[in-house]
Amino acid sequence: MNPLNSPVIWFTGLSGAGKTTTARALLKRLQAAGRQVELLDGDELRATISKGLGFSREDRMDNIRRMVYVSKLLSRNGVTVLVSAITPYQEMRDYARSELPGYVEVFVDCPLTECERRDVKGLYAKARETKLANFTGISDPYELPEAPDLTVRTELESLENNVELILSYLARSGSGQKWRESV
Repeated sequence: MNPLNSPVIWFTGLSGAGKTTTARALLKRLQAAGRQVELLDGDELRATISKGLGFSREDRMDNIRRMVYVSKLLSRNGVTVLVSAITPYQEMRDYARSELPGYVEVFVDCPLTECERRDVKGLYAKARETKLANFTGISDPYELPEAPDLTVRTELESLENNVELILSYLARSGSGQKWRESV
């Protein structure tokens, strides 16, 4: 493993579970501690490097391959990477883990009913009206992670508590002395 490889913290969960909100809060904490860190948001990447991909299983896997590639480039250059992406299939998360040294899978667990309640874009309603095909959690499955490194529950815990839980896990996980001293 390259000594510069930094962690890649991969947030997975349903739309509206709190992946990006949690990742942004963690980003602020890491930046305040002086770490080089980047957030790769699934929605932003779909509008740029994955533009034109649909939501078939194959297109979703291509999307993940692109995210993994960018994550690997950043990580091997000492940048801590936060990825916020639904990543609905176990094979996708297994692929990311196999390709990324320092991969940390954070399952952002939130009940579907709460995700629907939080949905400001109205995507769940459109999916239930069959106006959106292949919508994760409604017309397309979300395979629960088999063995995430960490689970945060956004319906039950505060954002601050979840960020502390992640930071505590990273400090204990063997990411190296440099990591522990910097957060």
